[in-house]
Amino acid sequence: MSELSLMTQQLDALLYDEQDQTANLANASALLMQTIADINWAGFYLYQSTNDELVLGPFQGKVACMHIKNGSGVCGHALQTKEVQRVANVHEFPGHIACDSDSNAEIVVPLYGKSGQAIGVMDLDSTTLDRFSIADEEQLIEFANVLIQHIDSH
Repeated sequence: MSELSLMTQQLDALLYDEQDQTANLANASALLMQTIADINWAGFYLYQSTNDELVLGPFQGKVACMHIKNGSGVCGHALQTKEVQRVANVHEFPGHIACDSDSNAEIVVPLYGKSGQAIGVMDLDSTTLDRFSIADEEQLIEFANVLIQHIDSH
């Protein structure tokens, strides 16, 4: 990708010279929520190796599940496989964890640091079935890559 999307440029500028991970993730989730149409949840789950699970981090939207085991649900599967999970209908995803029954589509981008350590996942939900396209996926990967540059000091 030769040119960063406007949203990713905004993220880069917003997080410039800020070292606090919580502040960066909070602003990143707010930027996602205010920029991307037709989503009802945007946020992060952070990996905790002591329990091999994802723990709820900064987000925008309704209350959410607080602990997700590595490999469980869409978020845990994305972390475990290190692959983006773009799910057209979450109700058809084996082992889907229904934190909000209004959500019908989901996209989860795994976040891994420069040295390969798990940071967590970026998760977006929508009430619209098949909401997320390949173009959305590409933009969110780009967004995640810039975000990692700001939150990963390793």
